[in-house]
Amino acid sequence: MIIKSADFIKSIASSGALYDLQLPEFAFVGRSNVGKSSLINSLTNRKKLAKASSTPGRTRLINLFLINKSFYFVDLPGYGFAKASKQEQASWQELIGAYLENSSNLKRVFVLVDIRHTPTDKDLLMLNYLYQYNIPFNIVATKADKLSKSQINKQVLNIANTLNVGFNDIIVSSAIDKKGNDKILEIIENLLK
Repeated sequence: MIIKSADFIKSIASSGALYDLQLPEFAFVGRSNVGKSSLINSLTNRKKLAKASSTPGRTRLINLFLINKSFYFVDLPGYGFAKASKQEQASWQELIGAYLENSSNLKRVFVLVDIRHTPTDKDLLMLNYLYQYNIPFNIVATKADKLSKSQINKQVLNIANTLNVGFNDIIVSSAIDKKGNDKILEIIENLLK
């Protein structure tokens, strides 16, 4: 799949503002600072489409991007940002939950984990949530450019064991060198057929 156009459409701040988008949706979720915005920018070949920041917790809204005028990328708020108040964190969780449970056109959730770290309890909670609601997902291990090939294999095994999934179920990704983009785009293309 080739992405020819990518446009920011809007940000949604509350579950009451969610609406049926009428086109297939592909959501990106993960801890704060895991690289959701960077991955979206890498997939679309646009450096500043999604606002990437070195400060964790910047994405506090659901951001919608229209891709090829035929489907949406949905950038969900990061979870696990320690400096946010409990009230803010609860608000983000409610927003994410409302979206995931009520979107009628959600085709796949890409759950991002940082390949350099063992997944957290919050990552496990997210996967259990997706299992509970029967929402299809793929796990994407980001920031692979920061590790050697032997370190990557070791960390993928660690992530697979921690999340109780198969080694080959994890897409190794790097927004810098576009590693894994072809697999993600192939999944999207197949789901659009």
